[in-house]
Amino acid sequence: MIHKILANKLQKRRQADLYRTRSISQNTKQNFLSFSSNNYLGLANHPEVIAACKKGVDHYGIGSGASALLGGYSYAHHALEEELAEFLGYERVLLFSTGYMANLGILTALYSTGDHIFMDRLNHASLVDGCRYSGARFERYQHKSISDLKLKIAKSKAQNKLICSDGLFSMDGDLAPLPELAAIAKQKQSLLMIDDAHGIGVLGDLGKGIVNHFGLATKDVCILVGTLSKAFGTFGAFVASDKILIESLIQFSRSYMYTTILPAAMAEATRASLRLLQQENWRRDHLAVLIKRFQQGALQLDLKILPSITPIQLLIVGDTKQAEKIALKLKNLGIIVGLIRPPTVPNNTARLRIGLTANHTEEQIDNLLEVLNNASKTQ
Repeated sequence: MIHKILANKLQKRRQADLYRTRSISQNTKQNFLSFSSNNYLGLANHPEVIAACKKGVDHYGIGSGASALLGGYSYAHHALEEELAEFLGYERVLLFSTGYMANLGILTALYSTGDHIFMDRLNHASLVDGCRYSGARFERYQHKSISDLKLKIAKSKAQNKLICSDGLFSMDGDLAPLPELAAIAKQKQSLLMIDDAHGIGVLGDLGKGIVNHFGLATKDVCILVGTLSKAFGTFGAFVASDKILIESLIQFSRSYMYTTILPAAMAEATRASLRLLQQENWRRDHLAVLIKRFQQGALQLDLKILPSITPIQLLIVGDTKQAEKIALKLKNLGIIVGLIRPPTVPNNTARLRIGLTANHTEEQIDNLLEVLNNASKTQ
């Protein structure tokens, strides 16, 4: 019976043009120019990062072999946590295997029945799922709407409250109104949790992220989540906070306790990328030039690009089939972009997600704009 039910669901998804497929990212017969990566600083293929990973494999082996609490926690993990904490200015950092597991682990460990969570309507799915699994009451305020948040949080009688938001929204390229969120959190005696997966490494002084970008103190954002798979170019995630909260996660976060910790070799690679991230400011400077060039070029061509000061650039198409056709035309011309369709985004807002990296050139940006313009106008 279950196979019949699932087959029917799959068929309906195909008919709605929402069927997801995987594609192999590297083709040995054809070289593609990719604008679909989150490797914002171009560190994933950096020789020093690769060398650090190889050295880590030689020393620790491939896998960690156990959870952090059952022997998998190495010096490499410990050193990376301390270096990240120092870099971001927080008391402690705790590594997680993925950003999804970090968000689930935080929300389910710290919040439960009787608590109240307020989250931006466009938050990442992992934050939504974490709220659901926590058992806490949660409400979603309109995207970046301070007035809607104030209205909702004013009605709450819960003692334990949390305001939760993405820092840089990955499907829109815009930033959370962090100073206003921090002010409300302080006024309403609520903690503030920010998932800055796409901002750390790109925003702020030396890439310290959205908290630094807005000139706030770490005490203003009690819980900061980051991933290592974007600007760092490696793999894994972390949460930065105070000692009590981090110790609580070690004791009560199921997605931390019952998961094999990320490989120590990956921690060594990330330590190398953290050093490069701070030393090679030219990467962020070059990225800023590319972002400005893309935004100005799109404006001149009258392309429906959302305003963004970040590497995440969105071309709003609307119709799903039309977005698929444009993405296919680009692929046939050797250019890969992200195709984002409902239900990831609202109906009639299908879009192309363009990820700029420090490895791109100005000439490649101009070429992309020309191809986008031609492909959009021929639909």
